[in-house]
Amino acid sequence: MAAVRELLAEGTFHEAPVEEVAERAGVSRATLYQHFRSRVDLVDAICDTFAVNPALRELREAVVIADPEEALAETVALAVAFWASEDAVLGELYGVAAIDPAARALVERQRADRRGEMERLGRRLASSGRLRSGIGERRALQLLMVLTSYETFRELRLAGSAERDIAKTLQASARALLLAEAVKPAQS
Repeated sequence: MAAVRELLAEGTFHEAPVEEVAERAGVSRATLYQHFRSRVDLVDAICDTFAVNPALRELREAVVIADPEEALAETVALAVAFWASEDAVLGELYGVAAIDPAARALVERQRADRRGEMERLGRRLASSGRLRSGIGERRALQLLMVLTSYETFRELRLAGSAERDIAKTLQASARALLLAEAVKPAQS
């Protein structure tokens, strides 16, 4: 996996033959094929390493935080943390997804997984009555998918924003786009 990560970070994985992966890993081509039948299997193995990424694990828990507004803020911040922690690998995979079936499959699986979590969050926001007027679960999901996407993270990163600033920008955007204004208590 370290060899695959190196090649992805260098931007050469999609061009590298399996022999180069084996050489970098210090194993024979035959040994590599005993464990991974194809390049798709190598990318699948990288995807499996994402599942244990602390930010992604925490994100799954953040979606169900008791306070829906806190759940929204934490979910957005943890999405940014995950993208930042895997940016070198994901930048390459997302960049070649149009031409590399292995990368495309990874991107599609990630999007489907994220969609499931954002559906859960959208349902929670709706059931708690925290969504702005006119924003239903479907629209909430659409906005959450944009706000937590790698593409959005990447655009803000390329514009020169640091991880912390990206999280703050997206959290503020999420609140403004999704949440109803809090009702202020009447003053006596």
